[in-house]
Amino acid sequence: MNTHSEYIQWMKFILRRSKEVGNIELPISAVVINEKGRCIGRGSNNRNSNNDPLGHAEIIALKQASLLKNDWRFNECQMITNLEPCTMCASVLIQARMGRVIYGACDTKRGGLGGSIDLSKHKSSHHKMEVIGGILEEECKESLQLWFKKLRSQK
Repeated sequence: MNTHSEYIQWMKFILRRSKEVGNIELPISAVVINEKGRCIGRGSNNRNSNNDPLGHAEIIALKQASLLKNDWRFNECQMITNLEPCTMCASVLIQARMGRVIYGACDTKRGGLGGSIDLSKHKSSHHKMEVIGGILEEECKESLQLWFKKLRSQK
């Protein structure tokens, strides 16, 4: 899988999942796609509901994928998520040797793949992965902005 239209299809799926999760959590979802184009891991944020600082969508999806794949290396795989991974998740993706990361909205405050810092190109990075941002960017941004607006209005 490496065509723009396939990225868009997966991003639409992720946006639907993140909308469901947005009733409880920050609406971020992620999938891991194997070399055959199949989803082998999916996750949505559950940091608040599980009181888990590691409850990021990317980490949950990666854990599931590693169990199914029975390996921790993902050179031939892709992760797709609606928000640029934070520095923690970007580091995990580098450690997992993810082949490609595709995301929707850039995160200029906490993004670890170019928005704030780019760990994938940092001199300490032992693994170089392809990073593609901006897939359905406006829809992804809007989804997150609406969630934060709703959160602020409830306070």
